[in-house]
Amino acid sequence: MTVLDTFAGAGGFSLGFYQTGAFEVVGAIEYDKWAAETFEYNHPDAKVLVGEIQLYSDDFLLSSFKKKPDIILGGPPCQGFSIANKKSGDPTDPRNSLFTEFVRMGKIFEPKLMVMENVPNLVKARTSSKELVIDIIKKSLEELGYHVYHSILNATDYGVPQIRKRLFVVASDVPLENPFPRPTHSISGANMTLFGDLLKPTPTLWEAISDLPQIEACQGAEVMEYTSAPKTYFQKSMRASSDFVYNHVAMKHSKRMVERFASMSCGDSISDVPEHLRPVKRNGNGEFSDKLYDQNNRRMHPDKPCHTIAASFYANFVHPFKHRNFTPREGARIQTFPDWFVFKGKPTVVSHKLLQREGREAEKHLCQYNQIGNAVPPMLAQAVAENLIAELSIKTEERCLYTETI
Repeated sequence: MTVLDTFAGAGGFSLGFYQTGAFEVVGAIEYDKWAAETFEYNHPDAKVLVGEIQLYSDDFLLSSFKKKPDIILGGPPCQGFSIANKKSGDPTDPRNSLFTEFVRMGKIFEPKLMVMENVPNLVKARTSSKELVIDIIKKSLEELGYHVYHSILNATDYGVPQIRKRLFVVASDVPLENPFPRPTHSISGANMTLFGDLLKPTPTLWEAISDLPQIEACQGAEVMEYTSAPKTYFQKSMRASSDFVYNHVAMKHSKRMVERFASMSCGDSISDVPEHLRPVKRNGNGEFSDKLYDQNNRRMHPDKPCHTIAASFYANFVHPFKHRNFTPREGARIQTFPDWFVFKGKPTVVSHKLLQREGREAEKHLCQYNQIGNAVPPMLAQAVAENLIAELSIKTEERCLYTETI
């Protein structure tokens, strides 16, 4: 079956479908230049449209891809990104957001399936009129003739070495018995479920990244050779057919920053460092900052899954043993991107707020860290895809049996 990835980013969502071997990625739509370049590099046979989705006409989209998509994927921003005038509409209503473009893709292409991913809090969010956002989303897709289901999935339940919960919405042109995959892994280790399934242990952070070159702050390169053999099954699967390590560049920390990280034990954050190593105020003549964010620069435990990899994870986490933040490749491993998957663009960029203040919006792009943190973990997407394959196969068999009976 063919896949079109909308709001595609680097393409973690569609990569998971592609890795099942049952799907062909025919296209993507992404507004960010660097993220689109990443998608195009890793899916050379796919047509990538770079621009704002709402500016493409129906006719243009219908003629853009070599094959009509059977499945449309997407993570449209449903809150806080209103494309309507906020004075004339509720910005928390998904009908005033880019979600309407996701629905438009369903109207244009009439795919068998539409799969949407978003933040878990969307199931609790309400509009100003107290209507549940998830109900609006489901109703909008049902009006297209789909059977719609939603569930919150935890990435650790599917072998991703990261605590990450995400909302998935599945819209199918046929009813599904089990629209979402059962867990295959467990943080607590191998055990049996009520269904009789044997769960595998979820890989820990160190089981995920320990075979990558052990570099210090300011070291690394965009292309490196491996320096050790894989130590775990997870590492072997991530290496796949890759001959090199890509995007493994450590942050250029100052000597004082390295000393700060060296003072931290696992679980400590910037709020736990000695006073003389605390951050200083900007333009504060050396005065220590009063604002210490507990979630910033926390040293991760090696023997547990990592915390959620966010778009700004370059400042969120400290390596469990090295006195530096994660490299893009370490983040990509934690997100379950295979090592052959190369991220384009710069590792980091100047603050988007600063660029906006200085009128430099043209320089505003999603850096490697942003692309990785924004992505759907491919292994989680693959679990969703494999379950849908099984469900659709069952429906196909049922239709065949019904036809033979008649």
